[in-house]
This record gives sequence, structure tokens and C-alpha cells, in this order.
Amino acid sequence: MTIAHTPTQQGRASERGNVLFLILIAVALFAALSYAVTQSTRSGGGDASKETNLVNAAGVTQYPASIKTAITRIIVSNSTDPTELLFDTPSTFDDLSTDELKARGVFYPTGGGATYVEAPASVMQNNNVGKWHFNIQNQVINIGTSDTGGVTTDNADIIAFLPGIKRTVCDSIHDKLGIDKTYNTPTANVTFDMIESATPVAPTGTIGGAASDPLSGQPQGCFMNGTDYVYYHVVVER
Repeated sequence: MTIAHTPTQQGRASERGNVLFLILIAVALFAALSYAVTQSTRSGGGDASKETNLVNAAGVTQYPASIKTAITRIIVSNSTDPTELLFDTPSTFDDLSTDELKARGVFYPTGGGATYVEAPASVMQNNNVGKWHFNIQNQVINIGTSDTGGVTTDNADIIAFLPGIKRTVCDSIHDKLGIDKTYNTPTANVTFDMIESATPVAPTGTIGGAASDPLSGQPQGCFMNGTDYVYYHVVVER
């Protein structure tokens, strides 16, 4: 005996077929998406690391630039000579015992008003926070009025230093600036003493020199100090 299907029954069967077809399409699309994500993750691991280094490099280079702005404010507003700048951090603010000293303090609220921060552990070789150093004890060849005649109190630049930075971050910085990734050790001893209220030591260090030195004429970059990589950034050219 033949059973005749009503139009309603035939419509429901068709709907079930359409739903099953849509489910199969969704499963296929999900599988394709999962495969694409997996392949992207596998092939993009290095890119993610590269992006992290680029972000870290940007943070490192931007901080001294912000300090340079505070220095300009002191020089213009307080009529301070660059050689008289003081970089006492909050832990040594008590040493700025007079209004005149406070006015020369780059990080002091009534001086430059800059914020002293430590470099994040993610950019440091030992994975601990890093300490920035600022002084006027070194020069970069072909920056400002300096020459190969040796560093003096008249041509020493005010430079920010970050010793112990990761090489991968230095690589990103040099790539961005178009500097060769040859990390030489300066021929003259570069010192990292901080200019605070105490009298700074005499200038001694030179960065760059020979025409082949990739740091000659570069206001920022990295060099070797023993086994450490050191980032430097000229904040006042002299």
C-alpha cells in the first residue's frame, strides 16, 4: 500500500535536509578556520616575538626623549646652564637642600618635573628592572661640536644610559634607525655615574670615533660594555 505524504510532511522533510546541509557547511567552515589559526600560530611565533621587541624598543627610546623635554623646560624657564643640571631621583631629593638646587633638578617637581621610572624587566638581560643613568661625562663623536680631540668639560654631551639591555631590543632599535648591528666596545672608558647634587667626575668616555664605527654621529644606539649591552641616548648635544 502506498502512503501519500501530505504537503506539510514533505515541507518538514525538506527543512530537515536544509538544516543538515547547513550544519555540514558550518562544520566545514569551523574546521577550515581552526586550520588557518593553527597555521598562523605556528608560522607567526617569530613575528609575535619581533613585535614584542619593537614595542619594547619604542618604550626604551621614548623615555629619554621625554626627559629631553623636561630639560628644555628647565633651561628656558629657570635660565639653567646644561652643565648645572641635576638628576637626583626621589630617593635623594633631600640632597637638593636649597631652592636653587631644586630648580636645577630634572626630576624635582619645581625643576623639570620629569618622572623617573625604571626600565621594565622585559627589556633587560637579567629580567630585573633596569636603572637609567644620566651624566655629562662622555661625548658622541660628530654630535654637537665634539671632535676626535678628546672629551672635555666643554664638549661632553648629556647622555642617558641604560646598561644591561637585551640584545634583541638593541637589534630592533638599530634596525629602526638603520644602524649596523655591530656592537663595539668604546675605545675610551664610558662611565655611568649619575649627575646628582654631588660634584660629577671629570669627562672620560667617547662613543664612536673612526669613520667605520656605526655609532659615529648617532644620537642614540647600543654598544658593548664587557658582556653587557648598553643603550645610550643623547639628551643635550654640546
